[in-house]
Amino acid sequence: MPSNPANSDLPAVAETPADAGLLDALQHQVAVFARRAEQTRLGGVGQARNSMDRAAYLLLNRLDLEGPMGVKALACGMGIDSSTVTRQVAPLVDTGLVKRTSHPEDGRAVVLALSPRGLARLEEVRHSRRELMARVTDGWTEDERESFTALLTRFNGSLSELMGSVSEAGPAS
Repeated sequence: MPSNPANSDLPAVAETPADAGLLDALQHQVAVFARRAEQTRLGGVGQARNSMDRAAYLLLNRLDLEGPMGVKALACGMGIDSSTVTRQVAPLVDTGLVKRTSHPEDGRAVVLALSPRGLARLEEVRHSRRELMARVTDGWTEDERESFTALLTRFNGSLSELMGSVSEAGPAS
């Protein structure tokens, strides 16, 4: 019999009794992961630990991976609205991590770009977060790390698709 999540906009999915236990364990582990991620903010280790919030990290990362773009394109690519991007980008511009320039073809439009200072700061935070991931997965084989990364990427993509937003771009594994 199909089950329907609390959000009636989501499609019903057939669930067998055998699935129930596994799905309960999965949802519990996702909840524990979310709590642990919030507790540690998964911000890395060392001086850079927790020195950049998630929104800033994701914005800077996208600008680094995809290059300069307008607020609307950035918002669309991140699955959030333009007003949220504008609010989140403002402190990044104020601190010199992002620079605003005029669009080369339409001088009225604003283009956001990662500044050299922003790139240096992003690399510092990435290094710290890589070190944290190395510590968390210490004792894992390379295959286990690759499998976990692939499954987590797939999970995030499925969740984004289900929720109607665009998946977050990230470095290829």
